[in-house]
This record gives sequence, C-alpha cells and structure tokens, in this order.
Amino acid sequence: MKNRSFLNKLGDFAMGKGFYIVLFLCIATIGISGYYLLKTVVNDTRATAPVGGGASVTIPDQSAAKPTVPSPGVKDDTPVTPARPSPSTKPAAQPDDPEPVKDDTPQPDTQPSKETLSKVFTWPVQGTVLRDYSVETLSLDPTLGDWRTHGGLDIAAAQGVKVLSISAGTVEQVYTDGLMGTTVVVDHGGGLQSWYCNLADDVLVEAGDTVDIGSELGTVGSSAIAEVGVDSHVHLETLLNGQPVDPREYLK
Repeated sequence: MKNRSFLNKLGDFAMGKGFYIVLFLCIATIGISGYYLLKTVVNDTRATAPVGGGASVTIPDQSAAKPTVPSPGVKDDTPVTPARPSPSTKPAAQPDDPEPVKDDTPQPDTQPSKETLSKVFTWPVQGTVLRDYSVETLSLDPTLGDWRTHGGLDIAAAQGVKVLSISAGTVEQVYTDGLMGTTVVVDHGGGLQSWYCNLADDVLVEAGDTVDIGSELGTVGSSAIAEVGVDSHVHLETLLNGQPVDPREYLK
C-alpha cells in the first residue's frame, strides 16, 4: 500500500473528499462569473437611462371625460332636475317678441264714403248737358267722330261765363293739359276731387287756395282741343279715390 504511486493516491483523493472540493470550486466560479455578468448588465442599463430620471406620465381615463351617448332606441329614464334661478337674480329678457295683444279699441273708419263728404253741392255753370258721363258704354265723340268712353259732363255755357266750385275744398292743381286745356283741380276731402277743364287762361285761383261752395275758379274758354267739336262748354269730372264717378251723383 505504501508503495502506491502518487497518481493513484491523487485519484483516490479525487474520488473521495476531493470531489466535493472540486464541485464547490465550480459552483463558486459560476457564482462569481454570474455576479460580474449581472453587474455589467445593470451598469449598461443605467448608462442608457434618460437624464430626467424615471419620470412617468399618467394618461387620464378617457371614459371619464367623454360624455355618455345613449344608444339609439334606448330611452334615458334618468330624471332631469331643472335649474332654479337664484332669488336675487332677475331672469334675462328673452329675444322672442311677446304675443301681440288684441286691441279692442274701436278704430275710426278711414275708408272714404259719400257719407263723410259735404252734402252741399252746386253746378259749376247753368246749362244743358251736351255730352253725358259714360265709362261703361261707348258714346259718339263729336270731335273725333268715333265711339269712345267719356269720363265727365260737358255742360253748355258761353265763353266768359263764370265757372264755380261745386263744393268747398282746397285747390290742388292749376295747369294746362295738352288735350283738355286749362284745368283746375279741387280736393273736397274724403277722396273726392272735381276737375274743371276747357277754361280760359286767366284763372282766379292757384294751388293751395281754400274755396267755398260756389267760389269762382275762372271762366269758360276754348282751350280743350280734344273737344273743339262740341259747342262752348265746361268739361267737369269727379274722381273718388282716383277713379272716375258720375258727377250727377253729387249734382242731384
């Protein structure tokens, strides 16, 4: 036994206690190697970290900020409590116009009628009617020799005879018409006007004058070239609200 070689003894040691020693050294070597490897990885990670440190950003919950939209066809039974205005706060005026309130006050009748006019009238001259009022049927025109309407009365009177206002009123116009000659228009109120045509040039009134019933306006002339075929006369027209009416309605 004593003569056994050194190699045999070393083998016996390795198979005995030496095995555990070698195993311990291997484990220690692996542990040390792992420690240094882990330290190297940690140092590399810290070197690449941002300068500001590990700051984190918290993203708010989007479902909390987004209003809930009810699904179509689903009735929302959540009770809604109307906001009450503060007792010290006066409600703001609304832009909508209030509903109109009916005015039951009787309004005066502004429509002109014969009842509102003066009932006192006179003929402008005393004479025979040579050509009558006719706007609905045609009558023979002695001057032109054809049949046409006639919007007034041709009352016979010699030249120079005074022409009178048929009623009280205000002289509205005095002018010379290309066809009907020298003309005076008197406004009697209530929409009624009287027109006196075929007068002499020297009229006695002007626009704005106030006249009474029977006031002299001028004299009979021969200025109406559209009626030269008719004997000496004055042409009288009456208009109510701008529409011709029969002068006889007022000269009865």
